[in-house]
Amino acid sequence: MFDISFSELAVIGVVALVVIGPERLPRVARTVGHLLGRAQRYVGDVKADIRREIELDELKKLQNQVTDAASDFRDNFRREVDAARAAFVSPAENALADLEQTAQQAVTAHEVSPALPSAPVGETAVGSLPEPPKA
Repeated sequence: MFDISFSELAVIGVVALVVIGPERLPRVARTVGHLLGRAQRYVGDVKADIRREIELDELKKLQNQVTDAASDFRDNFRREVDAARAAFVSPAENALADLEQTAQQAVTAHEVSPALPSAPVGETAVGSLPEPPKA
């Protein structure tokens, strides 16, 4: 972490022993150890928070991508369904309109032209239906 060699640590220890004194040195070393532990835990907590924020940001991006893909799929599906509906409904509507127009023309033609004599059910205007051949 700090690239301190053993000889440098020994010099620091001797200077601390001379400056602080042998009776207070264990208490000061314990306090320094606790402070270093707290600092390491604090740095670890900050790293974990940063890592969580990065993961949360990545998850939000992924969620947006999935939402966009689902929206695109829904739009494409609706377009395909509408196109299929138009392919089937339009010819049926055209055929129905043609039938209605033909029926309307037949009704108007029947009203305008003189009607042929109508025959009773089962008979033609010329005569009765021929008998089926007997076997």
